[in-house]
Amino acid sequence: MRYSTVLLLIFLFAGMMNAQNDKTLHDFKVEDIYGDIFDLAELQGKKVLVVNTASKCGLTPQFEGLQALYEKYGGDNFTIIGFPANNFANQEPGTNEEIVEFCQANYGVEFPMMSKISVKGDDMHPLYQWLTQKSVNGKFDAEVTWNFQKFMIDENGQLVDFAAPRETPDSEEIVGWISGKN
Repeated sequence: MRYSTVLLLIFLFAGMMNAQNDKTLHDFKVEDIYGDIFDLAELQGKKVLVVNTASKCGLTPQFEGLQALYEKYGGDNFTIIGFPANNFANQEPGTNEEIVEFCQANYGVEFPMMSKISVKGDDMHPLYQWLTQKSVNGKFDAEVTWNFQKFMIDENGQLVDFAAPRETPDSEEIVGWISGKN
C-alpha cells in the first residue's frame, strides 16, 4: 500500500471518530412518559441534569430534592429530565402510567419525565450510550452504577460531568454547576 493511501485511510478514520464524538444531547430524540416524541434539541441554551430514576429504591426520596432544585432553578436556563429505569434490583417495575402517578402523588414532580428505558447492558438506550461511553461522547466513561446517577449537560448540549447516585440534588457540586459558581 502506498504511503499516501495509508495517510488517507488514517485521515478518514480519524474524521469518522471525530464525527461520532461531535454528538451532543441536542442530537437525540426520546419518548416522554406520555408516549410523545421529545426532541432534546428544544433544550438548546439550557443546562440539563439527566437522572435515571426508580420508584422503589432507597434513593427514591431524591425525587423531593430534584423537584426542589427544579422549582428553584428551572426555567429558561435549566431543567431536569428523569429517565425511569429498571436496571437495578427490579426497583422500577411499574408502567409509565404508574410511574407518573407515583411521582406526582408522592413528590409533586413537575420536571419532564421520559418513558422507561434501559441505562446499562445490551439494551442500553442510545442516549445513555452517549452519556456513559467515552468512545461515543468523546469526554469520559461514566458507567451508571445505581439509580439516581446525575449527568450534567451544558447549554450547548455538551456532557460536562456526572454525580454519583448518592450525591444529593442540592449538593455543592450540582448547585455550583447550575449557578455557575463551579
